[in-house]
Amino acid sequence: MKSLSYSVDRSILIEADRETVFGFFTDSARWATWWGAGSTVDPRPGGALRIQHSNGFVSEGEVLEIAAPERFVFTFSLQSERPIPAEESRVTIRLQQQEAGTLVRVTHEVADAVVAEQLVQGWRFHFSLFANAVANYVNAGAPDVVDAWFGLWTEPDAAAREATLNRIAARKVRFRDRYSRLDGIDDLVAHTGAAQRFMPGIGLERKGSIRHCQGTVLADWVARSSDGQEKMSGTSVFAFGPGLKIDSVTSLLNATS
Repeated sequence: MKSLSYSVDRSILIEADRETVFGFFTDSARWATWWGAGSTVDPRPGGALRIQHSNGFVSEGEVLEIAAPERFVFTFSLQSERPIPAEESRVTIRLQQQEAGTLVRVTHEVADAVVAEQLVQGWRFHFSLFANAVANYVNAGAPDVVDAWFGLWTEPDAAAREATLNRIAARKVRFRDRYSRLDGIDDLVAHTGAAQRFMPGIGLERKGSIRHCQGTVLADWVARSSDGQEKMSGTSVFAFGPGLKIDSVTSLLNATS
């Protein structure tokens, strides 16, 4: 085996706990959401792994070390001007829990300086995909949270609105739209009650599927009167924090609204 004299180091902060992030190294279904359909991993020392890249190239390798939830080491072959065998490509991933999530550090060791240079952009890309895969997993319930948010505008009971907000939002949640600049659950409980007094019979509903990227969600909506007529429409931008809690919502009206 050649000496692996060159290495690339990169890190990324992912807004999820270490156990959740590490689960993407021990479950083939989650592994495949990161690397691509058809990718698999056998999570034990000596276990085989397969990476099905989007360009059709297949990498194969072996798990060298697995120490949940801190460290995962493996080899895998690379596509280059010449094929790089798995034994000349060793990856060490370390996970460190932080207040804002998990700091993921990768060290990729290879035997060739040119290959090492190519890996810089490779890990920039693949870590971005990894962050997206984890965000999609931890925020899988985002549509339900968004619907619960819109439901606040027709819930007549203040205690019920407060209970919903405590379930779906951070205590210091922020809300901004053309008519509102609010901070905190108490303000929102009062505001949604006032909206029902001044705009009786008007309810909000989500229109179509949400669009999600790494904790930011776009949700189109319409406001309808009790007889079903559309009164206005727009898009809300939700920022999610840990535990699928809403940190902020900014709502934009459509130009014709």
